Amino acid sequence: MHLGSFSVSLSVQDLARSKAFYEALGFEAFAGDASQNWLMMRQGETVIGLFQGMFEKNLLTFNPGWDQHCNPQAEFADVREIQRRLKAVPGVTLTAEVDESTSGPGFITLEDPDGNPILIDQHV
Repeated sequence: MHLGSFSVSLSVQDLARSKAFYEALGFEAFAGDASQNWLMMRQGETVIGLFQGMFEKNLLTFNPGWDQHCNPQAEFADVREIQRRLKAVPGVTLTAEVDESTSGPGFITLEDPDGNPILIDQHV
């Protein structure tokens, strides 16, 4: 099962300070809105999101339907199909589910065995 593009979404305390830090490491902002307290940054194929006041913890984030450059993919596993597959796996519990009667954008969340949150967030 392919989950789409991958990034780490960081819960930051000071967006401007974090942006400056990651710029010093060679990352460049390519999406987001600082006035809304979030930015997406890239260095090569590596993508991180900076989110101030939006998440309690850092998240592993997957985006079905996108490649690493946020380009829509013609073929991909819809988040609803991913949800159905994950619900059938023993030991996997979803903490938020997408309404399977809908289509298009939607998200699900779960945690790994160590409590690390995972967001599967489809934008297409």
